Amino acid sequence: MILEQKGLSYEYIEQDVFNKSELLLKHNPIYKKVPVLIHGDRDICKSLVILQYIDENWSKTGPPVLPDDPYERAIARFWAGYIDDKLLNSFIGILKATTEEAKAEKISDTHAALELLEGAFKKCSAGKDFFGGDIIGYLDVTLGSCLAWIKATERISGAKLLDEIKVPLLMEWVKRFLATDCAKNTLPDVERVEKYGRELQVTRYNVVSAK
Repeated sequence: MILEQKGLSYEYIEQDVFNKSELLLKHNPIYKKVPVLIHGDRDICKSLVILQYIDENWSKTGPPVLPDDPYERAIARFWAGYIDDKLLNSFIGILKATTEEAKAEKISDTHAALELLEGAFKKCSAGKDFFGGDIIGYLDVTLGSCLAWIKATERISGAKLLDEIKVPLLMEWVKRFLATDCAKNTLPDVERVEKYGRELQVTRYNVVSAK
């Protein structure tokens, strides 16, 4: 999304994470996971690290990713870390759950995480359209990249995670975010993510997905 927003040319090479390619293993031998940004002879791994690298390496190209103010940058990094850790683990935990009790606990954790992010959006956006103000930025991309997964998790589990009553500001943000060109051009279809999520349950978590 950020490459699109900055107008940078790139080649997108999709990977089969169930059958990892030699290319992926070569360029991310430590974690053996996507995403990896290959820039010349440099390999940059992990989403949040990649975002910061793009922001700093192409600082004069396109809009900034992180805020200019050091405090606001720190706050953005804090909440991005929260999304990458707490929110991601909570809704992915729904797919991993092997009992109804464990599933209910992870659904509750996801609701709690989203409600905290509702407050973070109110503060960070300062009444504007996005976490980053007038344009999408670091937090918008971090949370926005989870949207297809959250929707797919809802379909697989039967739980409602994004709720207009509990997180009304986030729901309005979702509409605005999904309407942006960079989101339209890069986010995967929910159907593809749902299919992958169900395969993940069977092959990795050994959980029978709900019908």
